[in-house]
Amino acid sequence: MTSVLILGAGKIGRMITAFLSRTEDYQVQVADVDATQANALGQRFGVPAHTIDASHRDDLCRVMADTDIVISALSYRFNPLIAQVALETGTSYFDLTEDVETTRAVRKVSESARDGQIFMPQCGLAPGFVSIVANHLTEGFDTLDTVFMRVGALPQFPSNALKYNLTWSTDGLINEYCNPCDSIHEGRRIEVLPMEGLEHFSLDGVRYEAFNTSGGLGTLCETLDGQARELNYKTIRYLGHRDLMTVLVNDLRLSQRRDLLKDILEKAIPVTYQDVVVVFCTVSGQQNGQLTQLTDARRIYHEKLDGEHWGAIQITTAAGMCAVVDLFVQGKLPHKGFVKQEQVRLEDFINNRFGRYYDTSGNTGLARQIS
Repeated sequence: MTSVLILGAGKIGRMITAFLSRTEDYQVQVADVDATQANALGQRFGVPAHTIDASHRDDLCRVMADTDIVISALSYRFNPLIAQVALETGTSYFDLTEDVETTRAVRKVSESARDGQIFMPQCGLAPGFVSIVANHLTEGFDTLDTVFMRVGALPQFPSNALKYNLTWSTDGLINEYCNPCDSIHEGRRIEVLPMEGLEHFSLDGVRYEAFNTSGGLGTLCETLDGQARELNYKTIRYLGHRDLMTVLVNDLRLSQRRDLLKDILEKAIPVTYQDVVVVFCTVSGQQNGQLTQLTDARRIYHEKLDGEHWGAIQITTAAGMCAVVDLFVQGKLPHKGFVKQEQVRLEDFINNRFGRYYDTSGNTGLARQIS
């Protein structure tokens, strides 16, 4: 049985624990700095729980010793040390980070990986699944022209001026809104400004806006460098959100006071678990001598699983993580070093017991069982 340590007992850590602990293939442990939260999660799913400080090497070494896989569901700032300890203990490493510098640090650590040990950051939704599906769309073209990736985690029932509720990590949200964004423009890799590149589009009769945000395309710029003329990633929101956030981030310069911005958002914007995840990828290029476009559009809603209500962002992020962990254990991923999301085959992902939550073709809206 594969031993897995989940670091972080928050919204996503809870969902990952729910998924993996329901199987008979993983021996799960959880750890968090908050003893009450860690113990509650351990009791809820019948797994051992530890109280640790992930900024302390000794704590990490203690809980990661003799562990096959570590999953970081913590804020990105802890991940470089976690990756370094994983290297030393021979543990394969997975995280959810959207932070570009953190991914670079993890990649550097992965250069010394042992045989059978991988380092796979940027798992989850975006980065994560969106790179898998976008890369899959590119495979049907003789030559590429454009690759556009759009993802949003939105309240199903927006009720404030921002038309937004907190659904995941506030640190990650602020990172996306404040950090430079990778892209390819006219065949050259460049950085573009966050919150710029505003566009509008419709999907199934609903109007959305999208704008540049950081980190969502993972390593796809590197993978498609020299192939795509245009490649970019934008976050989807309801109309009007971007203009109001620009006032906070740019006009009031809260991008330079991120702790204050976090405090404002968390005290003023409610959390919701009644959310919807929208994934909208479009690829164009030459196919059999003709300029052709392929699109993959998905909506994933919050659900009841085993009688408990989970948000769409929890389900999609945790499913993305658990699917790639599962595929690694099954021998369907590279067995050493740094692994990119786009190295995962979409068919393998969707057919996986966790990846199936992204398969909207047979979504009935009924409560399902975790398996």
